[in-house]
Amino acid sequence: MAELLPIIELGNPILRQKASFVENVHNWSIQKLIDDLMATVAKANGVGIAAPQVAKSHRLFIVASRPNPRYPNAPEMEPTAMINPRILANSTEMVKGWEGCLSIPGIRALVPRYEAIEIEYLDRNGKPQKQEFSDFVARIFQHEHDHLDGIVFLDRVESTLDIITEQEYQKKQGRGE
Repeated sequence: MAELLPIIELGNPILRQKASFVENVHNWSIQKLIDDLMATVAKANGVGIAAPQVAKSHRLFIVASRPNPRYPNAPEMEPTAMINPRILANSTEMVKGWEGCLSIPGIRALVPRYEAIEIEYLDRNGKPQKQEFSDFVARIFQHEHDHLDGIVFLDRVESTLDIITEQEYQKKQGRGE
């Protein structure tokens, strides 16, 4: 049975560490972590979550794009565990977009990211996968991939003027008071 894991927040040193490679995808603790991360990201209305965000320093994250209260326009995709992920290639075009983070509640920022990326990872069965992502899903992947290297989205902001509160973000989206 999957359990909801506590999400650590900015200031916890684990968020600033480089995560370790997963040596054995089939290890029961890794398989349980995948199930727990999937349950946790769904409950938190996230579109992705990385193992370091639940204080587990493994190169593993979930990309789970779907419309929810935090991201009402997110595209629908099957939640996917990505183990030891790598970016193989990226577009030259970078695009700024709004991001938030479950480990930095109450804050949104405009973050430049590559518009399109080619990536590879191991799926939860240990099978190598290669995919291309663009737009919002590419943004999620890059955001979660940063967590594996101890980087948070605020590190990528070009100007502090691009940082706003969640409440102001919701107003900008026409959903605030």
